Amino acid sequence: MSRLLPFLAWWPLLRERRVLRADLLAGLTGAIVVLPQGVAFATLAGMPPAYGLYSAMVPCVIAALFGSSRVMVTGPANAISLTVLAVIAPLAAPESPRYVELVITLAFMVGVWQLLLALMRAGRLIDYVSHTVIVGFTAGAAVLIVNSQIRSFFGLDITRGASVARTLVEFTERWSSMHPAAVAVGAATIATALAWQRWNRYVPSMLVAVLAGSVVGIAAQWYDRALAVATVAALPGALPPLSAPDLSVATLRSLLLPSIAMTLLALAEAVSIARALALRRAETLDGNQEFLGQGLANVAGAFFSSYPASGSFNRSGVNAVAGAVTPFSAISASLFLVLILAFVAPLGRHLPLAAVAGILFLVAWNLVDRAEIRRLLGDRFERITLIVTFVATLGIALEWAILLGVAVGHVLDRLRGRRGAMPDA
Repeated sequence: MSRLLPFLAWWPLLRERRVLRADLLAGLTGAIVVLPQGVAFATLAGMPPAYGLYSAMVPCVIAALFGSSRVMVTGPANAISLTVLAVIAPLAAPESPRYVELVITLAFMVGVWQLLLALMRAGRLIDYVSHTVIVGFTAGAAVLIVNSQIRSFFGLDITRGASVARTLVEFTERWSSMHPAAVAVGAATIATALAWQRWNRYVPSMLVAVLAGSVVGIAAQWYDRALAVATVAALPGALPPLSAPDLSVATLRSLLLPSIAMTLLALAEAVSIARALALRRAETLDGNQEFLGQGLANVAGAFFSSYPASGSFNRSGVNAVAGAVTPFSAISASLFLVLILAFVAPLGRHLPLAAVAGILFLVAWNLVDRAEIRRLLGDRFERITLIVTFVATLGIALEWAILLGVAVGHVLDRLRGRRGAMPDA
């Protein structure tokens, strides 16, 4: 029974006041953290800002109830958000109704693939997505995140979704017309986040940074109307509206390959986070159960306005540091988010896009595992896989970049094995 309903194993722990209090406090912290982060990731995914918050609600609850990890938090994630934009933007205009429908359909398909893999007990499939591929992909994703936010950070009219090379060309041509207030807002956001790091455990630096950037934007507009900066659209109500995937044959065919690649990426991200946290806390992890939890989360999320969700490294880390004991911390984070959003939604229209860009610049910087990259570059075989994946991430469609990295890594592993098996001359 605990395999079908894993929450039965930890739910009795909540009878202890100490555990319940720890989970509630961790959940409140997580809800505060995801408020600016969810808006930023939705922007990165090309979705209306509220969808990043919706993706932190129902999927988070379902994954907590049916997954294996005790402290991992499921919801919007950086690499997933960027991949959503990369695979769906060629099919529809970002933030358009059709775009939103396609993204919700993608979430449903990813969930179905994850459930099939769980039923097939294919937990070892994720081993084909090597650590080197993930490091290379995330480093490339960091560059693409910066590339996607340059227009908002500098207030320039740069083509949305342009390649890195094209963005550099347009930035060079138009840098003299950058919006000074937008740059001030973005810089204030980054500077505040960095300065607040020592108190991050008590009040999340991202939240303080967004508030600081918003104050700078409001002050600039008050000083001179010409310095007004672009802001996000007003956030709607606190509860996610019902939605439905488009299950037409044409849509399913167009999303087939992207959904497979995103399934591998989402599972690799979720399982790697869950494994790391389980090792740190000396807990066991059932990979197939985590597949099941992630699959149910994405399928359910597709009917509650969620885009593809996965394990969130930032929120999971915050959840663990905040003292979470059971998955109820993630559930309470979703409930607190609904309550908080009911009060702050009207203030969303004061959030400058440049402040969101500043947050995403910091996310991009933290994505790059510089120490691990240096280590991998010292190994001839790993270096090739790392560089191929990184370059492919920048130069071709992301779903192909992931598959190419996996293929190259697999071939090199076999070559390494053959050379290791060769007798000395």
